[in-house]
Amino acid sequence: MKGGISNADIRRKVEEAATTLELTEHLHRKPGHLSGGQRQRVAMGRAIVRNADAFLFDEPLSNLDAKLRGQMRTEILRMQRRMGTTTVYVTHDQTEAMTLGDRVAVLRKGLLQQVDSPRELYEHPVNMFVAGFIGSPPMNFVPGRIEGGQLHLPFVSFALPADMRDAVGSRAQVTVGIRPERFDDKGLVDASKLDRGVSFRAQVDVVEWLGNEQYAYVPYDAPEHEVADLNALERELDSERMRSQLVVALEPTSRIRDGSEAELWFDPRTVHIFDTSSGDNLTNTITVAA
Repeated sequence: MKGGISNADIRRKVEEAATTLELTEHLHRKPGHLSGGQRQRVAMGRAIVRNADAFLFDEPLSNLDAKLRGQMRTEILRMQRRMGTTTVYVTHDQTEAMTLGDRVAVLRKGLLQQVDSPRELYEHPVNMFVAGFIGSPPMNFVPGRIEGGQLHLPFVSFALPADMRDAVGSRAQVTVGIRPERFDDKGLVDASKLDRGVSFRAQVDVVEWLGNEQYAYVPYDAPEHEVADLNALERELDSERMRSQLVVALEPTSRIRDGSEAELWFDPRTVHIFDTSSGDNLTNTITVAA
């Protein structure tokens, strides 16, 4: 008996935690004989068996390999749903934040940027930092110029919807954000949707085929002074820009190939328009997800 808990209950709790964390075969090993990842899971087990009112996890999966990290992420979610214990989870991994969090707080240099559900962070980011942090591959940021109600991008121009024009106001220079998955191979777009979108032709540099999805990389030309601020932001997001290019997510059935000219399509209402100086999302409340 220890602290009012019987030895049988202690053993049961330890064995349940060990099973959840895949540590059963290591229960009789000394701490010095465990790997860094195993010791991290032991620390999580100590929190589980105590039936605490709240858990604080500080990057608990950072030392695990990719396969085990995915398995442990699922187990943590199952455990939290089963126990219903309030959990604060600190991570730099957006996949962990998006899959584990009911509400996610995004910090930038210690300052709170946005607190919201994962879906709201993805669909309605308040600024460029949040937009660039959430999503994989990350959002494309492109310099834009507004003239006579037209938004001119390095690869296409189109008329802004009226509510977007109102949100942008008198600004002539903006930054436009388009998520890779908002683009489509025009040849695969349903005919009923074509009229509400914008299409353009572009030379594809490289295509990465991953089986269930593929990514096309489309270089474009833009004045160096227009992309300087974007380079600085991407360095802060740990995703150094090597060149000005679009990342386009394509259906696995698309036949677009390396070095080919492709006709791409997107819905203008799925873009985000940011103030170039402040980084604020000007269209946050009116952007419509596809």
